[in-house]
Amino acid sequence: MPSVLFAEYDRESLRRIGDSGAVLVLPIGAIEQHGPHLPVWTDSLVVERLATAAAQSLAGTVPVLVAPTMPFGSSAHHLPFGGTLSLDTTVLYEVLLCLGRSAHGAGFRRVFLLNGHGGNHELVELAARDLSLRLDIDVAAASWWRLAWAGLAETDVFAHGRVPGHAGAFESALVGALRPDLVRPFPAARPGPHRSDPVHAVAPIRVERAGFWQDIDGYTDQPGAIPPEAGAEILAIATAAVAGALADFYRTDE
Repeated sequence: MPSVLFAEYDRESLRRIGDSGAVLVLPIGAIEQHGPHLPVWTDSLVVERLATAAAQSLAGTVPVLVAPTMPFGSSAHHLPFGGTLSLDTTVLYEVLLCLGRSAHGAGFRRVFLLNGHGGNHELVELAARDLSLRLDIDVAAASWWRLAWAGLAETDVFAHGRVPGHAGAFESALVGALRPDLVRPFPAARPGPHRSDPVHAVAPIRVERAGFWQDIDGYTDQPGAIPPEAGAEILAIATAAVAGALADFYRTDE
């Protein structure tokens, strides 16, 4: 099977692949604290694995390449804890525009911004809109957990913690499935419940409260409530959802 990784090709091959109408996925992650128990690259780790697995699952049917993951995101709310490398929101927006222009210059006319960090979501959507308007190309943007929401609602993950939350049961299960060697002992139990609405991926109102993250010690709910085996199931559901979105995006003009 040919590689799905952008970085493994030479410039002429990439031009041919782009000219053929292939989708270029730009995974957008973050480097930020994830409590005392998860690695700071959790968001980047997960979105990169999902993008790569989804592209591989489409091999031979939908041409998709995955660019190297953009590891830095908008994470200023985690800076007080340390372990965080953040871009200002305006800088991240400009970086996304630069990457989109570069993809266009490399020959790609379909670009998919796949987001892996909640703090990036609005910026990724804005960048997609503006890139399409400025370059006259097709650009999509989505956070992977929103793509997977309907599939996740058919499981019991919503009963055990916030989805996706931050460094809680959901993300701890994902890292436990992908890199168990990077998971440290979980912190003490936290009173609950801390649940997400399985029907609505987006709350009708957003409230930003000063000092919120410090009050909860940087993680939203109790790690360990979802086992790594369930984390593998979540990853499978999310991979299928991302693959479906990529296929739909590719076939938009058909």
